[in-house]
Amino acid sequence: MKLAFSTLGCPDWSFGDVFSIASDLGFNGIEIRGIADELYAPNIKEFNKNNINKTINKLKNANISLPILTSGAYLGANDNINSSIEEIKNYIILAAELGAPYVRVMGECEPDPRYIVNQTEVLENYINLCKFANNYNIILLIETNGYLADSNKMREFMERAGQSNMGVLWDIHHTYRFFNESPEETVNNIGGFIKHVHVKDSVKGTNGKITYMLTGYGDIPVENAYKALNKINYSGFYSYEWVKRWSRELAEPGISFFQYINYMRELG
Repeated sequence: MKLAFSTLGCPDWSFGDVFSIASDLGFNGIEIRGIADELYAPNIKEFNKNNINKTINKLKNANISLPILTSGAYLGANDNINSSIEEIKNYIILAAELGAPYVRVMGECEPDPRYIVNQTEVLENYINLCKFANNYNIILLIETNGYLADSNKMREFMERAGQSNMGVLWDIHHTYRFFNESPEETVNNIGGFIKHVHVKDSVKGTNGKITYMLTGYGDIPVENAYKALNKINYSGFYSYEWVKRWSRELAEPGISFFQYINYMRELG
């Protein structure tokens, strides 16, 4: 099992802090979603032209990979779509320089489906960006987020997209929480497209409020998702997305990352 964590979970850490914890705890990868105050990956100082080779070598020597650059860009219901497309292109170029195989995009902004989205526009934008990414040997992953957290719709979307370098980032939380899908149903629908997995846990109150929990303390069927993926010989990363950047009341990353890696090792 390959384990990573998203830097979304440690918004106050420097790159040095991120690297040290990944190395000390035995993570196999780091998912880049900002470092400290810089959310935009191309502006992270360790990735600029003066430092990038040093950064690559440091990670390589520690046997830690960067499996994905996670952009915040979304392709529908977006008044700044041109800016988002430019962001994705810049992430693709940087991913190629870093040797990261994947870049994440989303169909819409929020994890739950709350907007009226022109689904044809999302599909066309995704296809065009896949074609751009193909020039750099990058696979463009679209997340089970918003309306695409419905794996039936995601399956149809991927079949219509029909690109050689397309793939799905399965957020286990979103498909279960917003569409009540079992992991088995999700994997049956889109298992062949899944390249990267986000793991997080939560409970939902009677008032509908979602409270994020340490892994195994909520009701998201993480273990069942792992078993379902094992059945199709999934070999990608299980990346912990502890959303502390957006929810500062959550436990500190040193606690949550340690608890996550031990929980997942018990499964594997």
